[in-house]
Amino acid sequence: MLPLLHKRGTVLAPNETELDLTRLDALVGQLDELKPDFIVNPAAYTAVDKAEDDAALATLINAEAPSVIARWAAARKVPLVHFSTDYVYDGSGSRAWREDDPTGPLSVYGRSKLAGEEAVRGAGGPHLVVRTAWVYAARGVNFMRTMIRLARERETLRVVADQWGTPTSARTIAASLTEIIDRGLADLPAAFDRGGRLVHLTNSGSTNWHGFASAILDGLRKRGVALKATEVVPITTADYPTKAVRPANSRLDLTRLQTVYGVSPLAWQEALALELDALIASGEQV
Repeated sequence: MLPLLHKRGTVLAPNETELDLTRLDALVGQLDELKPDFIVNPAAYTAVDKAEDDAALATLINAEAPSVIARWAAARKVPLVHFSTDYVYDGSGSRAWREDDPTGPLSVYGRSKLAGEEAVRGAGGPHLVVRTAWVYAARGVNFMRTMIRLARERETLRVVADQWGTPTSARTIAASLTEIIDRGLADLPAAFDRGGRLVHLTNSGSTNWHGFASAILDGLRKRGVALKATEVVPITTADYPTKAVRPANSRLDLTRLQTVYGVSPLAWQEALALELDALIASGEQV
């Protein structure tokens, strides 16, 4: 997804031709032409394992392009919201990560996203970095839809049970960010400053990938959806090796989101129910 631009009451969603994050030399001119007065940047290279072999492209999209956008915005005092990730942490411990905890990314993806955060901060303009995790939706390519597809094809699913975090619906992110913006609309730079220009945003509660997968399948069965899968077997990270190292603990602390911005997202189970309902209502076969 490319950056969303606000211009005089209109939300612009430019395509890759209108705003090409891989062509840094063209970005400034494209932004000059679009003339946004507010920017939300959820764009990222998110192929975590592929990034290990394609660090240059991941860094270009996740760090260098945000740097250009942030410097353009700072020079014009255009507020910028930039999305980041739980992968900026090393995944140690068992408590939820706070915004002021030390970072320590384990992968190319995590390092490129942290570099993007630093570039946005370094530009010096009005901005808010939003870290989120485990994002899914009724549409697109994501864990929920992958699990549903596999559950229709296989009798047994094997899912990692020793990586913990919070499944977070794109719907929750959009609603929470809208709430932050609406409440601070009179002075967005001041609103961003109140939260230290950095905030964590996920649904509430936590589980592991096995628990998330089990909840998805149970939710579908309760809604009358026939699945081939009869069991979801918990496995360890070592049983499912990947090129990139994943954080074992991706829980994000929501205290700042709740106390500074007054936003209390739904429990992840409630958000999942809404996405399953939306998927079934769409009539789409995953």
